Amino acid sequence: MRRGIDGLQSLRKALLLAACLLASGAQAQKEGVPPASAPPVTPPMQGYTFPQHQTLTFAVDWRVFTAGSVTFQLDQQGPLMKVQATADTVGATNMIYQVIDRFQSSFNPVTGCSAGFSKQTQEGRRKVSSDLVFTPGATAPAPASSSTPVLGTQSLNERNLVKNTVKHQDGQIPACVIDSLSGIFYVGSQKLTVGQDFKLPLADAMRTVAVTMKVEAREDVKTPAGTFSAIRVQPTADVGVVKHRGTITIWYSDDARHLPVQIRAKLLWGTITFRLQSVS
Repeated sequence: MRRGIDGLQSLRKALLLAACLLASGAQAQKEGVPPASAPPVTPPMQGYTFPQHQTLTFAVDWRVFTAGSVTFQLDQQGPLMKVQATADTVGATNMIYQVIDRFQSSFNPVTGCSAGFSKQTQEGRRKVSSDLVFTPGATAPAPASSSTPVLGTQSLNERNLVKNTVKHQDGQIPACVIDSLSGIFYVGSQKLTVGQDFKLPLADAMRTVAVTMKVEAREDVKTPAGTFSAIRVQPTADVGVVKHRGTITIWYSDDARHLPVQIRAKLLWGTITFRLQSVS
């Protein structure tokens, strides 16, 4: 039973970028990389545009049964793109351990830089709300020396709704970072050429993680939404869940949209697969 509960707790983590990689990987890397040495963010490729409104719904399979569903919603709000994600367990999974999580993020569609990330998590009896705000280097306080790399700042406010406690932290980040929710769609804005890998700085839990996106191959992927010609991408990192406990793979549609059509996390306690169910 304990192993089953641990697995279901990790179901939420598989949501984020590719989900399990970026969220869990960042949490596992206690120190992260120094902000000044993090890889730069490459803006979206020329001609790429994010949809003004889009909803993606995924069926989530765990082992031999449907464990839940995940919905992503993108909306253009002023100069920023807003992303909302909902992860819910269903059926027999709820009888063991209920997971109801909500995530929100925002990013600049021109630069790719994240503006913030927030989450409201309910996992069993645990209820936590947190807000992480990023101030990019362009608007952050100027460095003391011109030879010092321009850095940004981050501010975390976390509240335990059961214990009624509050935690606040401030820290530095690279001039531009990607959060673990926006990152799913940021990767789709890049030129995905097989054999040409690229790096990004992921900011999560007050740390910065250098993540390499390996663009591996083209292949067909069958989902409830249809069969897609897709590009297979594997995020990797030097530490954390990616290195020690499993692999994450994301398939993006091989067209101008670069839709995430399937995400698969192979971990010690089982394999989670997200299959695109609908696009609207």
